[in-house]
Amino acid sequence: QVQLVESGGGLVQAGGSLRLSCAASGRTFSNYDMGWFRQAPGKEREFAGGINWSGGSTYYADSVKGRFTISRDNAKNTVFLQMNSLKPEDTAVYYCAAACRFTTAQGMVFTNCDYWGQGTQVTVSS
Repeated sequence: QVQLVESGGGLVQAGGSLRLSCAASGRTFSNYDMGWFRQAPGKEREFAGGINWSGGSTYYADSVKGRFTISRDNAKNTVFLQMNSLKPEDTAVYYCAAACRFTTAQGMVFTNCDYWGQGTQVTVSS
């Protein structure tokens, strides 16, 4: 079992930056591929970024590629999402996920994750 707690959300102006953190419990954190997802009001939850257990491979949705960077610190059981050049359409609740499986096909990233955090709100004003 893994418990995930997100932090770092808030209100930022368009063009600004935020860094989200996800602290994980459990000693097997370093075994898990991790992901960040987001859900905007009235929309389905969507994949934002993913990282494999070692940090050697990363995955991004086209909508955030070049602006968001996912990273991890296995010694601190933490995964990060650095978000730059934020846009109003990035406004959403952001969720951390663990024990993910990522597959890519036709330029898309398909995901399946076992554990989820409670989310942190990110609001980008125009």
